[in-house]
Amino acid sequence: MLGAAIAACFVPGAAAAQSAMPSASQIQRRLEAAPAQRVRPQDRVTVRELKRRPELRRRAPSIDIQAINFAFDSAEIPYSQYRKVEQIADALHALRRRRPGMLVLLEGHTDAVGSFGYNQRLSEQRAASLKRVLAREFGVPSRMMETVGYGEEYLLVPTPNENWRNRRVTLRRIDDFIR
Repeated sequence: MLGAAIAACFVPGAAAAQSAMPSASQIQRRLEAAPAQRVRPQDRVTVRELKRRPELRRRAPSIDIQAINFAFDSAEIPYSQYRKVEQIADALHALRRRRPGMLVLLEGHTDAVGSFGYNQRLSEQRAASLKRVLAREFGVPSRMMETVGYGEEYLLVPTPNENWRNRRVTLRRIDDFIR
């Protein structure tokens, strides 16, 4: 029963292949963009608060990455996916040179198939796995990345069924929002 439904975040397959991996320059451009709405210094929040405030997070520059395929029921990123992760790393290195104090939130998301608790844990583990690979394999400083899992909480396609577009990692530049 758990089968493919629980694989949750990024499952290899034809549907997931529909989303191409953005290039490093595409990722960089999206994250370099100005926030949708400026945040006054007195309205800045802690990282913990930002993770719980979707209305504030939505204002931060972001990009959804739907092209990384995790193994079934696993948070580990297979070596076969490292070239895709390298695109993210290249973008983060370029951004860091331009914005030394940059902070990026790596958000894990799942579809709605499987239990809420399982999807929540898996999304957290997958965001942490991406951070670990970016830091260990590609030299992205851990201090410039925060992680959070949202499970099935913020579906792009509202459906209780499996939908590959809901299985993603969102990169969000949050340094303009943090005190």
